[in-house]
Amino acid sequence: MIITSCPWHNNEPLMIEYHDKEWGVPLHDDRKLFEFLVLDAFQAGLSWAIILKKRESIRAAFDGFEPEKISLYDEKKIEELLNNPGIIRNKLKVRATVENAKMFLKVRDEFGSFDKYIWQFTKGKTIKNKWTELKNLPAKSEISDIMSKDMQKRGFKFVGSTICYAFMQAAGMVNDHIVSCFRYKEVGK
Repeated sequence: MIITSCPWHNNEPLMIEYHDKEWGVPLHDDRKLFEFLVLDAFQAGLSWAIILKKRESIRAAFDGFEPEKISLYDEKKIEELLNNPGIIRNKLKVRATVENAKMFLKVRDEFGSFDKYIWQFTKGKTIKNKWTELKNLPAKSEISDIMSKDMQKRGFKFVGSTICYAFMQAAGMVNDHIVSCFRYKEVGK
């Protein structure tokens, strides 16, 4: 039996593992949602393979993606991060992570959880697309446009519509596995 998969992983082990175990799985854990928000912001302009290779270093550098800790980072900590070769040393992205941690906590306080806030954009359900080819996958959507505008209004950084759509894909808010992929039905359950 031949198992068909989304071809975007390019047979890279980290990408295959991410595709097979995480991408598109509906996610409702606030800490993990914050992790994906951070990683998708760092991915802007880069490949996802680069982010996955640096993921563990980014996790360690940013205190396990604990927004409570990250929101308290001072200039000394930011400089330490900018000198850390294990992460993406982009000043705007590092500073955005600190600001996003603060906004994340505000949203969590307002809504009871970040999960409740972010999933409202899809009415609490995964949007099940039926793409037959990789080239059909959009870079953004009407919903990611709305999400992006709302997040920007709240003070989040690096949350353009394309980044929001990538976040939606990662967090399982949208099922963009191609229909012939073995994960399409699995994550749709």
